[in-house]
Amino acid sequence: MLTFEHLKTQVSSGEIDTVLVCMVDMQGRLMGKRFHAGHFVGGAWEETHCCNYLLATDLEMGTPDGYASTSWERGYGDYVMKPDLSTLRPVPWLEGTAMVMCDVLDHHTHEEVPHAPRSILKRQVNRLKAMGYDAMCATELEFFLFEKSFDEIRKEGFRDLEPISGYNEDYHILQTTKEEHVMRPIRNHLWDAGIPVENSKGEAETGQEELNIKYAPAMETAEYHSIAKNAVKEIAWQHGHAATFLPKWHHEKVGSSSHVHQSLWADGKPAFFDAEDDLGMSALMKSYMAGLLKYAADYTCFMAPYINSYKRFMKGTFAPTRIIWSVDNRTAGFRLCGDGTKAVRVECRIPGSDMNPYLAMAGMLAAGIAGIEEGLELQSPTQGDVYQGETGMIPGNLRAARDALHGSAMLRAAMGDEVVDHYARAAEVEIEEFERVVTDWEIARGFERA
Repeated sequence: MLTFEHLKTQVSSGEIDTVLVCMVDMQGRLMGKRFHAGHFVGGAWEETHCCNYLLATDLEMGTPDGYASTSWERGYGDYVMKPDLSTLRPVPWLEGTAMVMCDVLDHHTHEEVPHAPRSILKRQVNRLKAMGYDAMCATELEFFLFEKSFDEIRKEGFRDLEPISGYNEDYHILQTTKEEHVMRPIRNHLWDAGIPVENSKGEAETGQEELNIKYAPAMETAEYHSIAKNAVKEIAWQHGHAATFLPKWHHEKVGSSSHVHQSLWADGKPAFFDAEDDLGMSALMKSYMAGLLKYAADYTCFMAPYINSYKRFMKGTFAPTRIIWSVDNRTAGFRLCGDGTKAVRVECRIPGSDMNPYLAMAGMLAAGIAGIEEGLELQSPTQGDVYQGETGMIPGNLRAARDALHGSAMLRAAMGDEVVDHYARAAEVEIEEFERVVTDWEIARGFERA
């Protein structure tokens, strides 16, 4: 990490000449400006501006209607990007570059924009702090590497995609050795950027990778995740490859997830641990997990935000389909990890690799808080084949998840009507865009036979 004083020293010496001033958009991407470092330290560190459409757009950067916060009628004005200097860090994979993350503020009031992802997560973290708890989280980033570059794949119409490897490389040392020209700089550059990378490994498919980062306070974890995801794409591009976080890039391949581990701490100690309990679970943890289960459908839209997200939820693929919890079972929606130890925690296995970590974690924390406030009792863990049974199902498509989000009294109370309506509209935009497009599958299936 960098202090502001250290940054000024590096700018004076010529070591740093560029500062990336970044916000996180609705999709979890880094957006912002490249400042000449001299101008940044000379005054731009106080604030800069951006168009407010950045928090009302889709993956294509289109400007769909239906958002209350901004529109053609309202004129698409400015937001303030307020650098958080505590997030200053070097960007070792880009020459002479540093980065800072920003809060997004209303141009007129200088209050935080409620539907900005950073604001949404901060609100839930602060709710827990008021209760005496710190939210600790970790995310796992899964993605695929491909032989060709982004530009080559795009120019070829995203057809005939070839992963970087030819066979399942789960924990496979030989195959991942062949990919070290990409993965080694990812690990090392992120470490040098102040992101506590633990390891990388091959995942359970051809060309699939996993990057693990040490647990941290929730806000830092979301920051680590967003920066790491951007870095993976940039470093892969630098080496002539493409990396995708699309959850399901081929129907015959397993999908990519982003499991989220979470626990609450109080006074520097794990509040989820009780040595007297058979599984080491405190009463607090049980109520928190009961909230996660009760409200899972409500926040699924934050964990699986696109049409493609739901094609990952298939039996026999290690992706969950049911809203249940189990002890150390990788097919359950919620897995108890570290049972009987101080490391006891819950791993939510529902989020896909396309999640916005700020939104997904905010949804989980809000549900956990509701479980605590309502004094919910946790059902017994499910055993055996968790793909079978009569338990509740994870919403099977984006429309069902959108409806659950829009109708969630819990999330409206926790986040505000404006936030819920904003992201329900984002899901509608995705559905509308998909429904107007004729796919290759439809043409091949019905061109002659229909």
